[in-house]
Amino acid sequence: MHTVLVVDDDERLRDLLSEYLGSRGFQVVTANDGEQGIQAVQAGGIDAVVLDVMMPGMDGFEVLRRLRPISTVPLIMLTARGDDFDRIVGLELGADDYLPKPFNPRELLARLQAILRRSTAAVSENTAVHAGPIRVDPDTREVHMDGERIALTTTEFEILRVLVSQAGRVVPRERLMEMARGSDYASFERSIDVHVSRIRKKLGDDSKDPRFLKTVRGVGYTIVRPST
Repeated sequence: MHTVLVVDDDERLRDLLSEYLGSRGFQVVTANDGEQGIQAVQAGGIDAVVLDVMMPGMDGFEVLRRLRPISTVPLIMLTARGDDFDRIVGLELGADDYLPKPFNPRELLARLQAILRRSTAAVSENTAVHAGPIRVDPDTREVHMDGERIALTTTEFEILRVLVSQAGRVVPRERLMEMARGSDYASFERSIDVHVSRIRKKLGDDSKDPRFLKTVRGVGYTIVRPST
């Protein structure tokens, strides 16, 4: 049984999601503000977070800013306004997915199941892969750069795992988009670019003159295979 934390100041929505997700095998923990949400993650035992953006006091963006340095827990943001700016900001801060309000609880369930499969499923290619100083270990779900561990979100990890395993080859954006969310990305293709940008930054790569992660315009992305 997975435990999902719902952080939202709307009591009716918290009750609705508690009942709906609970009836589908999830254990649901709720928080009515950002501070309670952060404390719940810090206490441990949370497998995924559903986080509202528009909350009084500490909004969802600030909650995410405080969470990502201490946790890579899979996280879906609820964006009431549904515009691209909110979505881009959330993804840049480390959200794995987003869902505009109002939404169908069935879609939220599908999104949760997708990110939890990616974060907990035993991948078939469970051997660690390397590309120069980058080492990705699907078994422990850890990434190291020159021996130093790099904290990635679930989505970032999966994108980098595929790129490193295909080092020297161009991976089409469509494949990364499907893998990153597990559903159609057509409505917001810039999402994948934001995830890749965050990965590049964490690798210490220069976006203008990248050493490792390069963009192949109109096609996709590639991790440069190191020369031997």
